[in-house]
Amino acid sequence: MACRKIFIGATGQHCGKTTISLSLMHLASRKYGRVGFMKPIGPKCIDFNGHIVDKDAAMFASVFGVEEDVAFMSPLTLCPGTTRRFLDGEIDMATPRKTILAACAELERKYDFLIIEGAGHGGVGSVVGANNAQVAAMLNAPVLLVTGGGIGNVIDAVELNLALYERDRANVRIIMPNKLVPEKRDNAMNYLNKAFSASGLLVTGAFDYSPTLADPTLQHVANLLGQPLHGDLTDQSRLCHTIQLGAASSQRVIDNLEDSTLLIVTSSRDELVVTASSLHNIPEFKKRLAGLVIGGHAPISDITQRILDDSGIPYIRIEETSSEVFYQLREHVSKIGPEDLEKIALINATAERYIDFEAIDSRLC
Repeated sequence: MACRKIFIGATGQHCGKTTISLSLMHLASRKYGRVGFMKPIGPKCIDFNGHIVDKDAAMFASVFGVEEDVAFMSPLTLCPGTTRRFLDGEIDMATPRKTILAACAELERKYDFLIIEGAGHGGVGSVVGANNAQVAAMLNAPVLLVTGGGIGNVIDAVELNLALYERDRANVRIIMPNKLVPEKRDNAMNYLNKAFSASGLLVTGAFDYSPTLADPTLQHVANLLGQPLHGDLTDQSRLCHTIQLGAASSQRVIDNLEDSTLLIVTSSRDELVVTASSLHNIPEFKKRLAGLVIGGHAPISDITQRILDDSGIPYIRIEETSSEVFYQLREHVSKIGPEDLEKIALINATAERYIDFEAIDSRLC
């Protein structure tokens, strides 16, 4: 039996391609014997078992126990400097196509169903002549476009991306709105079906917006900031629902804590660090205070450091200013990692409720 393929594209960043890919891996595995994953263009490179690969491919390889295939799962990475090398002619423009085709052929031989995840919107990869639309076309993979929630903004974004996919003769068959507002879900899906009914595209919904999937864990924050997480590491998977800058008086900061707040505080604010540390083991406050990010060049006083360490409160120490850290974290969108077993389990369970795999699979023929 020939390997069935699906290309997961999106109308933009942060629509939830990786979440949808995880969902389809789970759902497809219940119908097909061997299900594989591929990220043809990898814009976010890491070293994984001696291979430089995209971090999403590394995550899938770890979660699904297929580390031996990771080089095929991430055949082309765009590491710093790669773009300039292509534009300067140091790398043959035919190389991306050959590399991706060869890797896909290997995976097709091994798997019955192959999920191919694009990067960003339809045009990502154009600099090397292998944007999402071009890759989907050359791999002859039907396309599922993930979008955000809403109505008008979804229609506009889909139309913009469809123009590129049509130009490159990629076959878009499915539109999947994601992160839908629960109370507006039925209304949005009704109007989106009306909007695309004449095109013959299947419009099928994905997930409602979920803070559990959208918010970062303490370990994610540490990874993003490039610093270790200190304190009680049993809380490393705790979700941070709110990020708060501790700029007011200690009393006001503590009074304004919301559920599972990550508090950013300047290293010179000894009284606030001590207060937060002292409250950590009081159940009422432990529920509200997930951990600390302590920023700034000023050293923490010895007695404050002892109180901080003795409390066990999770914290990250970084030399950037509190305002810089606050801005960086506010701009961050949580991504799923191999350690997020609870999130992945939730994704799988939720996918079984919301995603109509049979309808999607029927469009891949």
